[in-house]
Amino acid sequence: MERESKIYVAGHRGLVGSAICRRLEKDGFGNILKRTSSELDLRNQQAVEDFFAAEKPEYVFLAAAKVGGIHANDTYPADFIRDNLQIQTNVIDAAYRHGARKLLFLGSSCIYPKLCPQPIKEEYLLTGPLEATNRPYAVAKIAGIEMCWAYNRQYGTRYLAVMPTNLYGPGDNYDLHASHVLPALIRKAHEAKVRGDRSFMVWGTGTPRREFLYSDDLADACVFLMAEAGKTDAMFGDHEPPLINIGCGEDVTIAELAGMVAEVVGFEGEVEFDSSKPDGTPQKLLDVSRMRGIGWRPNVALPVGIGLAYKDFQEI
Repeated sequence: MERESKIYVAGHRGLVGSAICRRLEKDGFGNILKRTSSELDLRNQQAVEDFFAAEKPEYVFLAAAKVGGIHANDTYPADFIRDNLQIQTNVIDAAYRHGARKLLFLGSSCIYPKLCPQPIKEEYLLTGPLEATNRPYAVAKIAGIEMCWAYNRQYGTRYLAVMPTNLYGPGDNYDLHASHVLPALIRKAHEAKVRGDRSFMVWGTGTPRREFLYSDDLADACVFLMAEAGKTDAMFGDHEPPLINIGCGEDVTIAELAGMVAEVVGFEGEVEFDSSKPDGTPQKLLDVSRMRGIGWRPNVALPVGIGLAYKDFQEI
């Protein structure tokens, strides 16, 4: 990418999109296209077509999506599969037809089978059943990967699908009914501290293991992949999807994570676990050897990142 290249960041207000914009601006890219959902409804095919016809972006970061935690996925399954299929289908197709040079599609580690071997290699995609609570979202994201691969094979495009691990950071969603586990824990610990409670409750048994990546680290990886085109050439072939995992390669139990959050927040009470609530997948640790092989590693350690995220939460 050149500094003057026209770059469209779909979902620029979200956790991932805002981090990508920060990274691009820091690196001196000044021609960044941004549209809010009220300005451009990506579920509307004609609206997306009109936008791409008028702007003709050269590079596309597809970070727009309907996302949420276990509760949201389980409560609104139709919304999750419909909205995500519409968004990604419209953007990927319009990018091809209006000559985008490269597109980066953001997925999620929940695309992998619930009980696949650990750490999770890219080749484990579609080798077993998905986790039931987020199956509609995962199926939509798998369709996005397949669409990128199909367009590459049929039309010669260079569309890359990146699968980040669990993310957190500035601009996260702290709504307890829709958030992921780490921002939910930050809010629970903070509110328990403010109220002077003796404990706060965490869903599940606390035993599942999860990997976490700070959003600015993901943004750094995404810009790296988009700009360092030659390092990803081997991924644009007929025999496997253009898929790459992004994570830190280490995980913690939910109980350990809750303890870290309590320490950062300054909550001195007990952490309790509601075993009547679902745990989700027992472990989701990504194999990140492909990213390490092309020269990228994250910079923000989990305790440091939690501190930064808590500062962001307090400023809301």
